[in-house]
Amino acid sequence: MKAIFAAGGTGGHVNPAIAAAEELRRRHPDAQILFIGTATKIEAKTVPAAGFDFKSIDVSGFQRKLSVRNIFRNIAALFRVFKSSFQAKRIIAEFKPDVAVGFGGYVSGPVLREARKAGVKTVIHEQNAFPGVANKALAREADAVMLTDAAAKKYLECKAAPEVTGLPVRPVFLNADRAAAREKLGIPADGKVVLSIGGSLGAETVNRNMAAAIASLHGKARFIHGYGSRGAFTLGLLKDAGLDPENDPSLDIREYIDDMADCLAACDLIVARSGASTLAEIAAVGRPTVLLPSPNVAENHQYFNAKSFSDAGAAELIEEKDLDPALLCEKIAAILGDPGRAEEMGRAAKGLSVPDAAGRICSIIERVAGL
Repeated sequence: MKAIFAAGGTGGHVNPAIAAAEELRRRHPDAQILFIGTATKIEAKTVPAAGFDFKSIDVSGFQRKLSVRNIFRNIAALFRVFKSSFQAKRIIAEFKPDVAVGFGGYVSGPVLREARKAGVKTVIHEQNAFPGVANKALAREADAVMLTDAAAKKYLECKAAPEVTGLPVRPVFLNADRAAAREKLGIPADGKVVLSIGGSLGAETVNRNMAAAIASLHGKARFIHGYGSRGAFTLGLLKDAGLDPENDPSLDIREYIDDMADCLAACDLIVARSGASTLAEIAAVGRPTVLLPSPNVAENHQYFNAKSFSDAGAAELIEEKDLDPALLCEKIAAILGDPGRAEEMGRAAKGLSVPDAAGRICSIIERVAGL
């Protein structure tokens, strides 16, 4: 079996693709799997690190906000559309795949279009409750359409009936153990823990509001906060509030949370954006959440992701336009102060988890490929 996976740009596209490819490789040890992405984004490092072959194409997304700078960026992106299509066509001709699988984002477009032109079966996976532009277009011709959230169905015109598979997460999240994680992190069994995530880059709004919330709720819970590569100012905000983030044992404030499975398992409540991968990991461990969807994403898809969790009773949703420290503190304190409600929210989150998502995806890929 020979399969191409097109995924790139963000971990939200790349990590689920890797999880699915790992399951496909487990089922078919002799399978030849090739990833196609960009040379400058996360996939250029994470895909080879996972042991998969990788080739890059020169493609970028279009900017939706009108500005002089973005006009020139979009002109450059248009030229890359033609260049990337030629590159994808050449890679497909050389590799001769049985199936091409797209996990959304601008990388998927040229790869799956050229695969279809070459007579290769195509499969797409949509991570979000509101589909992206690339997948909306690709769904019309794809041989199989896979969804994380059934809510996406109404936004798609599909040749093949969409199938809900969920979103794959690494086994370490599915097997996370609360007691073991707390012991590893040095957290007492009965302590309240809030985990907050500012994103890998560091969302300024999340960091500023969480800094204020941590200062206000200090002493009522332990806090683990990842502020991201651009969020080092968060430490200064905490110090200005009279806290000592470097030496206070109740505060674990760091740039990047590289032991996310342990932190998710150990916590009682999560404050986070609502990217699809983040929500899949939260669902896997079953924790109540306060979701702060980013408005700065294509089609406002994080809002729709968060609303699915909120509608299921798994999360409180605060849109950024409504976000302020007082409201965030109120939501956090209310959930921490009501163990019964927190437990119900955690169960609701767990109910949204699809532990066998990678297996479902691979079964569809096998079917389309004729195995």
